[in-house]
Amino acid sequence: MGSPSDLGPAAVGTAVPSPPEAPWSSPPAEVLAALGSGHAGLSAEEAADRLEAVGPNRLSTVQRDPLWKRVAVHFDDVLIEILLVAAVLKAFLADWVDVTVILAVAVINAAVGFVQEGRAEKALEGIRRMLSASAQVRRDDAWTEIGADGVVPGDLLRVGSGDRVPADVRLLRATNLRVDESALTGESVPADKGVDAVPEGAGIGDRTDMLFSGTLVAAGQGVGVVTTTGRATEIGRIQTMISEVQALETPLTRRLDRFGKILAAGIVAMALVMVAVGRFVHGFGVDELISASIGFAVAAVPEGLPALVTITLALGVQQMARRRAITRKLPAVETLGSVTTICSDKTGTLTKNEMTARTVRTAARSFLVSGAGYAPHGVVELAPDHGGRPVDPDADPDLVAVAEVMMLCNDARIVPDGSDEGGWALVGEPTEGALRSLGHKAGIEPAGWRRVDLVPFESDTKFMVTLDEDPDGLLHVHLKGAPDHVLDRCTTQVGPDGSAQPLDRAFWDAQIDALGEQGLRVLAAARSAAPDGTTEVDVPDVDGGMELCGLVGILDPPRPEAVDAIARCRDAGVQVTMITGDHAGTAISVGREMGIGDTAVLTGAELEAMSDAELRAVVRDVHVYARTSPEHKIRIVSALQAHDEVVAMTGDGVNDAPALTQADVGVAMGIKGTEATKEAADVVLADDNFATIERAVEEGRRIYDNIRKSVLFLLPTNGAESLVMLVAVLFGLALPLEPVQVLWINLITAITLTLALAYEPAERDIMARPPRPADTPILDGVLLRRVVLVSLLIGGATLFLFYTARASGVPVPEAQTVAVTMLALGQLAYLFNSRLLDRSSLTVDVLRGNPAVWISVAVLLLLQAAFVYAPFMHTWFGSAPIGPADWAVAAALAAVVFVLVEGAKWWGRRHGRSRPRPEHAPSSDVS
Repeated sequence: MGSPSDLGPAAVGTAVPSPPEAPWSSPPAEVLAALGSGHAGLSAEEAADRLEAVGPNRLSTVQRDPLWKRVAVHFDDVLIEILLVAAVLKAFLADWVDVTVILAVAVINAAVGFVQEGRAEKALEGIRRMLSASAQVRRDDAWTEIGADGVVPGDLLRVGSGDRVPADVRLLRATNLRVDESALTGESVPADKGVDAVPEGAGIGDRTDMLFSGTLVAAGQGVGVVTTTGRATEIGRIQTMISEVQALETPLTRRLDRFGKILAAGIVAMALVMVAVGRFVHGFGVDELISASIGFAVAAVPEGLPALVTITLALGVQQMARRRAITRKLPAVETLGSVTTICSDKTGTLTKNEMTARTVRTAARSFLVSGAGYAPHGVVELAPDHGGRPVDPDADPDLVAVAEVMMLCNDARIVPDGSDEGGWALVGEPTEGALRSLGHKAGIEPAGWRRVDLVPFESDTKFMVTLDEDPDGLLHVHLKGAPDHVLDRCTTQVGPDGSAQPLDRAFWDAQIDALGEQGLRVLAAARSAAPDGTTEVDVPDVDGGMELCGLVGILDPPRPEAVDAIARCRDAGVQVTMITGDHAGTAISVGREMGIGDTAVLTGAELEAMSDAELRAVVRDVHVYARTSPEHKIRIVSALQAHDEVVAMTGDGVNDAPALTQADVGVAMGIKGTEATKEAADVVLADDNFATIERAVEEGRRIYDNIRKSVLFLLPTNGAESLVMLVAVLFGLALPLEPVQVLWINLITAITLTLALAYEPAERDIMARPPRPADTPILDGVLLRRVVLVSLLIGGATLFLFYTARASGVPVPEAQTVAVTMLALGQLAYLFNSRLLDRSSLTVDVLRGNPAVWISVAVLLLLQAAFVYAPFMHTWFGSAPIGPADWAVAAALAAVVFVLVEGAKWWGRRHGRSRPRPEHAPSSDVS
């Protein structure tokens, strides 16, 4: 936490006057009085006293753990501890090269975690960077500019277009004020601001008389009184929520931790049994028992497992980066594959964040508009029930009237963005950009028109007026704005042939309601002739006598690829839930169009009225949430996690950062996301596209499959080696393997065969499987029995060859070399069993689809040949040359191992005892 001077007004008791509990619901004069301020502002002396009492207007810093503690925590992992135990045991053997290698693996794993730590701290720093650097305040009855950290509660604050708001402010005056609050509320268009009080229960997005710290003034000017600063602001509360969110373990972390504990307990138990038998049954000396125990432990500990998991995840990170998903934390790659629910923001993720005109309604007909975004590509057609033909400007004068008004009463421009893709960029307001694009699609080109005067859009009037001169020199008044405000000024309407008709107000009210129910933002267009010589236009000039042209329905359109991605997620058993700051009608419409599910919606106000238990009872049945706050998003994610759901949360605004931190996987938008959101996330989407999340889920599932295949393949190596050592001690026989030879087998299988499985491609049915349950072990009972079987087969073959060779008088070094070769070739044969977990490997599919397999086989054979024939290897490992017959026998036994394992898989399939796959559909081809 920060020092007392960092805290907001909540920390100072009664030293500074406090605003009403809900200043947005109180009249401006009442808020001003409660804060002990006036229209002259604070005096310099009073401001200094308040600054000393409440502290600077900045967000608090988080006290970080000391460096040694942040480093040490990354060694607090069962698998890392197993590595460290292996290093200690090898130190007893004075094998310092291997000690160094194992410690290096442990350090690398810890370094990866250390570099990725501090997401919350970085997110907080990202929020701090959003704050304004300066502010205009009124002190001693004069406006002055000060550093933003000097703003105090009670200050009168002035903002204008382009300013970043430095504190939370209750507005006293507002002129055409519009504020971009998307980072805080998720709204896709700037919010209109005024001074009228709103209900006490209004959400952040509905507090139209408030300005919030960190938001950006898009247009207009305003003056208000500062209500809260620093940590007490809305953005400060978000920072506090981020700092209080506890990081969750990923499914992979939980499974590896449990697996490591079980494995460690088994190793210790077997070592104790071996020591007891060796001492009390065979009378081994203490030195012999210590040597044998160390050899057994070295054989049993899968020291390559942490490195294997890290490398597999790292390869997945590279693959995801090629798919436009940048991973900031390695385990997040696999966690994506476990996701059961994706909670997605709407604007810019599911939708294009580019307003688009979708419907035009005139007195007689409806028109549909194709194309998405601001690009002037698409067509306007009559609705199917009105003929369904493309529009013709000569035949459709009513449409021309609407499009012409919308283009002329408009300050936006659509220009080429200069990119190689030939894209388009908007200069101006999003809504006006949509209307400008509508005109282009309708074939309207306002060449020759000249603007004479205008009345800009204001929040009080809700409309814009222009006085325009046509190419013939005639003057026209054009009106565009909120439908009810425009209708109040109209007496006639444009008919289908372009002539004037009496206004049918009931008809238009019904059309407005119908378009609103579709989630469309509705604007109306009207016109009138102006007398010759008119040079000015004002609000009274449009108070009556206008001719209504029609209505336009505007929507932020869904991304087509996102619709397909949601369908694929549904096939994969992953539920998509939309959480947005937009209004309920818009949310329902977008949710329906995206195919998210039914139209049930919960609003922020309804969430406020629910207890956590009530929310948990319905959270899995509701997939659309509207008008939500940061607290609501955290509650929704937590409620889903209470049902053991693995939740991915997407977002781009600072209001999303706490929920991203709470989620199992936080996904931030790379283009339009704030720095705070990116720093809080596990994954950043380079293209802000929901379809990329779906591809990342697929990649996560592939990675988990490959980790499981690798573990299934790796463990029989240790199992066979442990069996060889255990049998020798239990029966009082000569050791078939030296500890250093055990290390050799572990080394070459880890760097060759095991890594090949990390490159296995995704199975064809990977996105047709339901998500695996959160408590699914890495290896279930069926696969564990397979590990035991393969360990017995390879270990038994190794013991057979060693003791057969010794019985025929072969020297120990040569017999041990045969045993090591048997282990290597046995693992090589088992590699092909492991490529297909359930389906038979007696197919050509097992020979293709992964070139890394054949590269690893070649490298393994070369390394083993060096072990057998290189003189320096004889010195290091105590090996000796063997003949072709020994190779042939080992290869034949390896083939037997392959066939017997396939027989076990066949038996399991035939008798219904194959590995249960509640999360899988029937297995498919590898390639």
